Amino acid sequence: MIKKDLRILNKLGIHARPAGLIAKTCSRFVCEIKMIKDGYEINPKSIMGILTLAAGNGSVITVITDGKDEEEAMDSVEQLFNNKFEE
Repeated sequence: MIKKDLRILNKLGIHARPAGLIAKTCSRFVCEIKMIKDGYEINPKSIMGILTLAAGNGSVITVITDGKDEEEAMDSVEQLFNNKFEE
């Protein structure tokens, strides 16, 4: 299991396009992935789940990956956050 806190760096936060990128990326992996913000936990393989986090610029999201390809999954999600969701 890997657990990291990732900060949202893009100025608009997680809206529809970043949510789609996150869901598409997470769906490539077989491991279990969770995102947690303010105690609310979602499955980031669901765009709607991601949008319910209402995560704006500067928000911190805890990402947990657990399973066979957990390291690759965490690296991919972390890269999305660090690249500001390709904005």
